[in-house]
Amino acid sequence: MVYVIIAIVVGVLIYILATFNGLVGCRNLVKEAFSTMDIYLKKRWDLVPNLVETVKGYMSHEKETLEKITTLRTDSYDSMSQEQKLNINEELTNSISKIMAICESYPDLKASQNFIELNKDLVKIEDEIAKSRKYYNGTVRKLNNRIQMFPSNIIAKIFGFKEANMFEANSEEKENVKVDL
Repeated sequence: MVYVIIAIVVGVLIYILATFNGLVGCRNLVKEAFSTMDIYLKKRWDLVPNLVETVKGYMSHEKETLEKITTLRTDSYDSMSQEQKLNINEELTNSISKIMAICESYPDLKASQNFIELNKDLVKIEDEIAKSRKYYNGTVRKLNNRIQMFPSNIIAKIFGFKEANMFEANSEEKENVKVDL
């Protein structure tokens, strides 16, 4: 009888350790995924001033959009929290989209070699951001599943594991694209 009780206790301890280690591994994957995405967000963050300066000369009457981007970049990127980085980059994405739409009205700007290079770099970075967002969301899903599902949710609660937030598209990105042919 004593051996049965010892076996049950050992089994429960092994389960707790394995579940805890699995949760730690998932949490670390989420951190790694955010870090990967953060690299591309920082690259875009650094590219934006060059884009704004290139565009400024061509569109002086679109001052409001350019000023908004400049204002968004006043804080130091490295001093922001993870949540602040996600929020400010969402706003930056919206502003960049507006600039690119406005640029369609300026054939001289679209033909500028500097703008063409910046646009290529921006497209490449946006593709990498999209891929890293997908990876990040996959790791968050895995962590959140482990935190929410029984019986690992008990271990997660005991050790204070918290759900992570998915990176979601904003309302403007969810709207249908209007195509005029």
